[in-house]
Amino acid sequence: MKTSLLMILALACTQPAPPPPPTQSTAPAPRIVFPDGYTVSVEVAADDDTRQQGLMFRDHLADDRGMIFKMEDHRNQTFWMHNTCIPLDLVYIDDDGTIVGIEENAPTMDDSKFEVGCTSRFVLELNAAWTRKHGVASGQRVKLEGL
Repeated sequence: MKTSLLMILALACTQPAPPPPPTQSTAPAPRIVFPDGYTVSVEVAADDDTRQQGLMFRDHLADDRGMIFKMEDHRNQTFWMHNTCIPLDLVYIDDDGTIVGIEENAPTMDDSKFEVGCTSRFVLELNAAWTRKHGVASGQRVKLEGL
């Protein structure tokens, strides 16, 4: 009888742990605001590992999402689409938000190198045809928020 009473007490005291409280970040979510007012939420690739991985092996990117590569040095950035399955536009952006060049519809699964011939600090990857659809062009300025 004592054993069964102990087992009942032990079971009565076993409760699932409460879910952790939601984390509240005071920093704004990273995003890019374009001249037409359209906003894209971005994943930030700011270290070697995330920059090398990029959007490789993904099969979908929402229209209001992108990935921005924050480079350590200000130079003519070169990119490739190695193991990248999603057709992308690459938007090269300088420190002040000026778009210095665009590579439209970069071929998927391609090891060719893409560059625009101008120095930049950031490269933004968006779905192919996004820039043309929204009238984005070199010389325009975007707002880099939360970077």
